Amino acid sequence: MTPPPVRRIAADRRATIAPQPLPTNGSHAQAPPAGPVTRGSSRPERQRVPAIERMRTEQLVLAYGGKPAVKGVSLPVRQGEVLALIGPSGCGKTTLLRSLNRLTELTPTATRDGKIFLDGQDIDELEVTQLRRRISMVFQQPNPFPMSVFDNVAYALREQGKKRPGKRELMPHVEEALRRAGLWDEVSADLSHPALRLSGGQQQRLCIARALAARPEVLLLDEPCSALDPKSTEIIEDLIVRLREEVAVVIVTHNLQQAYRVADHVAFMYLGDLVEYGPTEQVFHAPTQHRTREYVGGAFG
Repeated sequence: MTPPPVRRIAADRRATIAPQPLPTNGSHAQAPPAGPVTRGSSRPERQRVPAIERMRTEQLVLAYGGKPAVKGVSLPVRQGEVLALIGPSGCGKTTLLRSLNRLTELTPTATRDGKIFLDGQDIDELEVTQLRRRISMVFQQPNPFPMSVFDNVAYALREQGKKRPGKRELMPHVEEALRRAGLWDEVSADLSHPALRLSGGQQQRLCIARALAARPEVLLLDEPCSALDPKSTEIIEDLIVRLREEVAVVIVTHNLQQAYRVADHVAFMYLGDLVEYGPTEQVFHAPTQHRTREYVGGAFG
């Protein structure tokens, strides 16, 4: 039998990207962004809501053992918007996110310089427990407590009060948090159901409900969909876009398609530097920095 022909790929020159065709229908619609975002990615229309600044970093510097992880970053965080932090692994995204509610302080070698403000007040002037009630965080892996659905959400409410309120008193607040997280219809029939027996996507939305129960002003999301299936990811992305009307949302994601779908503003970080910050359409369609064009175009990641 004759073997199939050998197919050779020239590797001695860099690949080029064909230019996107201009629209021919007379509209001013922009071409889709270059690179991986074009594959199966869309940016749904969303209602514009007023943007209210909740947080701001000013020349923020973070280091571990003297080695800089974030270098002089100044950023606003606004209610009414989703801010996505993008960039390759090790670029400082998660360190920046964790600094917003002072979680970086839990690392003994971590140091911080610069300022972080919440509603105009330096976060160092706030008691840390109170700060973390106002700035809630949801982590990469769903981490519900080994208790019922009701008690997971009620936990945050009970911790806020000086005396422990009863189930009847807490029920309206638990229901509200579960509704805001888009989970009420799926769990309302049995709130005593063990949280650890929920699906992965339900567990993550339960963690979001638990975070929302404290009625925070800012919600931090660290790769919230990385461990979930596509359907659960779609549900949570829709939830994120809705929540921006009520709280300021900051999401760290390695998924460029996800950043393009959910974010209103994008901050691209590389080796600790804030390379570019701007509206999502601008960062993906017309970035001003060469490094940004390379990253959103898929040249590295």
